[in-house]
Amino acid sequence: MAGESYLHYIEFRNVFKSFDHPVLKDVSFYVDAGKTLAIIGRSGVGKSVTLSHIMGFMKPDSGEIIANYTDITHMTERELRQIRKKVTMVFQSGALFDSLTVGENILFSLELREDYNEQNKEDVVDGLLDLVDLRHVKNTFPSDLSTGYKRAVAIARALAAQPECILYDEPTTMVDPIMSDDLGNLMLRLKKQLGLTAIVVTHDLDLMRKVADTVVFLYKGEAIYFGPVSELSHCDHPHVKQFLAMDNVEVAGKIEET
Repeated sequence: MAGESYLHYIEFRNVFKSFDHPVLKDVSFYVDAGKTLAIIGRSGVGKSVTLSHIMGFMKPDSGEIIANYTDITHMTERELRQIRKKVTMVFQSGALFDSLTVGENILFSLELREDYNEQNKEDVVDGLLDLVDLRHVKNTFPSDLSTGYKRAVAIARALAAQPECILYDEPTTMVDPIMSDDLGNLMLRLKKQLGLTAIVVTHDLDLMRKVADTVVFLYKGEAIYFGPVSELSHCDHPHVKQFLAMDNVEVAGKIEET
């Protein structure tokens, strides 16, 4: 039964996936409840494909996918719906409804909840917007929001389902440094206040260092590092060293510009 056979909240066990070429090759990692894992690496190494497997949008060619302490590898779509009540995803686009206000977008997520009456739902919407510090945009349409604000609203909408785990797909891409920092602080706050488990796919090493406990580094479809964020700088794989060195060059350049 769930929780008895599997020790980790989410786990990849020797996962292979190919399309016209291998995308994931014998990838293994895990994240425990209440912890945050970052998935990093260059574009096209399988980071978003990994999230799609955890949500059950894709099936591995071989290997096992564990989510919510449950083997979901061969689950039907109907069975996966139960898992997705606990494990949700914030897409890079935000995936908000443009025709609805911010408040209505979040309210839409509550429409199927039978444990709330109409006033309860409004209170929940306000509470979620307070949690992400966005009550002031409740009556605003998504088209009038910055990319960063859209991502924060998408996080609030995801929280409406009371998940145990959130998957973030490149949450700080195309976001200015201040909003990027704000989103990182929000992710930390949700982890501490709600005890959320999280996986974040990112190119942003500052975000990784801020929010993640562990990191898996993907290179040519393989997990070349999996372990504590604090130990990543000691990894002797040449690609990891090159990746971190390029980040240091970019940071130095930003300092010189200021």
